[in-house]
Formats: sequence, C-alpha cells, structure tokens
Amino acid sequence: MENRYSTEIENEEIDITDNFGTLYHPKSALIFYQTENYNSETYVEFFDMDKSGNPINSHPLTVREAQRLSKTLNIQNKKDKVFLKPKGIISSNILFTDSSENGKVIWFTKEQERDLFFVKNLNIPNGKANVPPLLWIANKQNLKIFALETDERPDEKTPLFHAPFFNVYDNGNVCMGTVDVKVKNSASLEEFTESWEHYFFNSYFSHLMYNHNPIKGNCIILWKKQIGTKDTFPKEILVKNNRTLKEFLQ
Repeated sequence: MENRYSTEIENEEIDITDNFGTLYHPKSALIFYQTENYNSETYVEFFDMDKSGNPINSHPLTVREAQRLSKTLNIQNKKDKVFLKPKGIISSNILFTDSSENGKVIWFTKEQERDLFFVKNLNIPNGKANVPPLLWIANKQNLKIFALETDERPDEKTPLFHAPFFNVYDNGNVCMGTVDVKVKNSASLEEFTESWEHYFFNSYFSHLMYNHNPIKGNCIILWKKQIGTKDTFPKEILVKNNRTLKEFLQ
C-alpha cells in the first residue's frame, strides 16, 4: 500500500520533514551499585554525557538530581493515566473503550462525505465521495473497519458488512502499508478516534487484499462513479460478513 506522504508515489518528491519524530539526545546516566551482604546497601552514581554520548563527570547522585528525576517520572506517569480520557462528555458515537496499555476503542460514523485518494494505476480520480456508515475498532497499532446498513447507533446484534474499500482484508483488518501510525500514550479519546480516521482516509487506496471483493460488483467502477458526486452511497451493494458487534466487545 502506498502512503499519501510517501516519497515513492509515482516518483514524485514530497517534503516529509513534518512527519519526522522528535529526536532525543542522551544527557545523563545512572549506575546503581549494591553490596552482596545480607543487608545489602545501594549506592547511585550520576554521569553527565558528552556530545558523543560518552559518560563523564561521575559523582554520587545528589538530592537535587534525585528530585528532578522523580518529577520527570511523575509527569510521565500522569501522561500515561490520561490515555483515552475524554475531553468532555463522551460522544454518542463511542460504543466501547478500554484504556489499558494498548488501548481499544469501538466507535461508529454515519454516512458522510470524505476525501479519498487512489494510486494512479487504478485510474480512479482523487476526490470527495459519500462513504457508508462505518464501524471502527482500533488499538494503538491496528485498525479494523466494517460497514453498517444504517446511520442508527449499532447494538450487539447489529449485522456488520464488509467495508467497501481497497486495502481491507476479509476479516476487517486494514493494511496500513507504509503509513507511520503513531498514537500517543497521552492521546485523549477524541484524539485517538480522529487520528485513526485521518490515517485511514489520508492514505492511498491501492488494491484488493488477496482478491477479496468487498461489494456486489466492481470496486473500481463503484468509486469511479461515486467520486465527485453528491450521490448517497448505494448500500444495496454491501456484502454481509456474518459477524456482529458483540464479537468485539471484549
């Protein structure tokens, strides 16, 4: 799969410097020494780092340095605790949340107009089109997506349909290709869902997965017809996958 920001798409040169992560440089190090006696004692030595990352200026850990380290660890701990915390009243489109280390959120979106991007060899123009109601299931690393038949809030028995897009497996897993997925440990519930929707719709659709055809008909013809129109999505072409929301509420 090709990413909207990839420098390899059709040999075009695209500036991706805004996507680089933060670079951290080593500044200090701690070494813990411990005696082998029954009542062992611990001694901590503090090192500065030179420009090459080599330890220098060794000395016993001072109270001030220990306090600064403690403050840093407390701040990081607070960031971890706010993962998937809503900014306000939880939106009605949120169906399930789990704020454990890897996280998990299930939400749905109603039929809406979105920008869609396709690789050139599909001969589908990039542009706006209405997409069907969708069910999203994501953790920090992975995304599943399914289509829904109506805009109504789904329940445990709501039947799911294959999402009518390229790059989606038969089981709903999305192939993110070269998309660099980075979900922050401090992401709020809203940031989490918005990030995944952004990752999905701002990557280039490229191919069907293992010849899985997600619709009744031809997927290329479908999107050629839909792009650039205000037509509602033709839900009659959706294909049931014999799964329900209840399977994912764990």
